[in-house]
Amino acid sequence: MPNPSLSPLSTDAAPALIPCPDPDPTAAASTRSKKKARRESPEGLLRYHLDMCSKRGDLPEALRLYDAARAASTPLSLHHYNVLLYLCSSPSNAADDTRALGLERGFEIFRQMGADAVSPNEATFTSVARLAAAKEDADLAFDLVKQMSSVGIPPKLRSYGPVLFGFCKKGEVEKAHEVEAHMATAGVVPEEPELAALLRLNVEKGRGDDVYRLLHRLRAIVRRVSESTAAIAEEWFSSVAAAEVGVVEWDAGKVKEGVVKGGGGWHGQGWLGKGQWSVGRSEMDEKGVCRRCGERLVSIDIDPQETEDFVKSLASLASQRELKTDFMGFQEWLNHHGPFDAVIDAANVGLYKQHNFSFFQLNSVVKGMRRMSPSKKMPLIILHCRRVKGGPADNPNNKKLLETWQKAGALYATPPGSNDDWYWLYAAVSCRSLLVTNDEMRDHLFELLGTSFFPRWKEKHQVRLTFSRKGPSFHMPPPYSVVIQESEGGSWHIPTVLGDDIETPRQWVCATRDANPQFPLSPMRS
Repeated sequence: MPNPSLSPLSTDAAPALIPCPDPDPTAAASTRSKKKARRESPEGLLRYHLDMCSKRGDLPEALRLYDAARAASTPLSLHHYNVLLYLCSSPSNAADDTRALGLERGFEIFRQMGADAVSPNEATFTSVARLAAAKEDADLAFDLVKQMSSVGIPPKLRSYGPVLFGFCKKGEVEKAHEVEAHMATAGVVPEEPELAALLRLNVEKGRGDDVYRLLHRLRAIVRRVSESTAAIAEEWFSSVAAAEVGVVEWDAGKVKEGVVKGGGGWHGQGWLGKGQWSVGRSEMDEKGVCRRCGERLVSIDIDPQETEDFVKSLASLASQRELKTDFMGFQEWLNHHGPFDAVIDAANVGLYKQHNFSFFQLNSVVKGMRRMSPSKKMPLIILHCRRVKGGPADNPNNKKLLETWQKAGALYATPPGSNDDWYWLYAAVSCRSLLVTNDEMRDHLFELLGTSFFPRWKEKHQVRLTFSRKGPSFHMPPPYSVVIQESEGGSWHIPTVLGDDIETPRQWVCATRDANPQFPLSPMRS
């Protein structure tokens, strides 16, 4: 097989285009002619038709096109091969004969790719790893991932999925852990499906230490779990192995030290207590007390330095995606007029359950937040410039409102072409203020912010709203952290994604050892 380190994606830098005041129409026509010729060449037509097969998931037609191209000696590029391998490795919903055809032809096509000296990339290896996993050959799939690393192609999470799930399905726990370790070395962070597969495998094997470790990985990475992962946790706490694991005596000082070191909500000292667990579903009251066992959950603090680092990162991202002078102008304005106790995503508030933008609804929220403000200062209202002129903004009452907010230094109209999300988010984080919005903050912009700091910040700062005839109701951040928590006494509370704590209480898995005494050692005895 050719050396994959010679990546076909690494090309020489294109020469800079020098603007020409009088474009040559002949040259432009020539460029169009060349592009048309490429599209209509055998390679261009093959690419087009394979892409259509990929959209339709049509493997048989793609293989027919491939065979015809081979017969006609049409050269195949990396893109051609990747589309074919993707289709061969993806017919999970296809009929059995189509799946078998994909497995058979997929490896043949990969071998031909090597014979044609076409260097594979990450997508190639991932597709072939899927083929290997579909053949229930997780070892081969893992070897392919290792090859990627050895030739300098960084594996992605999708590269590891077929390998990890393959070993988990076969019950090969040591090999599954080897994959987990390889991911860590490569800097690839698992998500809930991968962690849930590992958790299920270790629950089935009764491996208490690894179950403990994986629950903490879920706490750190996922925070709140899906219904299927919650069911795996319940299965563990109901098992004989869970009843047998743990210590009857422990060092209370070390446990407290672990809590402080970890920032609260967990200690990491292993299973505390012994004997059968009492496990069931529960809800938290408004103070964070479990209605099932009476345990009070804690609010986990955010390191101020983490916030400062996030502000800088957010400003950098926003400056890359907004006109730099516009965003720098906003930063200067905020330095002059801030800080604020609250920031309002005015578009979200004014349009919430409305056909047209409602200044009346927005003003009711502004007044409500001002009443709750420790300083009684008006909140910062972020509104796109198109909302401050024309339409409802021209109504005399609304004009007065806008003038009042502007005179108070509480209104910032974001410039044309801007995404106001960057502005209200930056203002809220940099001012350490509350953020009033019902936006779930799940789209691409928020994905750029990562899953480490931002979900924790959002939980502590987002104020959500509901409206009735009496006006707005403000749903303040909970006085506890909605994250897997391990108490100093050894009980566990695992939040699920079921419920939103506004219309429906969130469901938690509550696991305690009520029936069994626990004997923490005093510092003197330890």
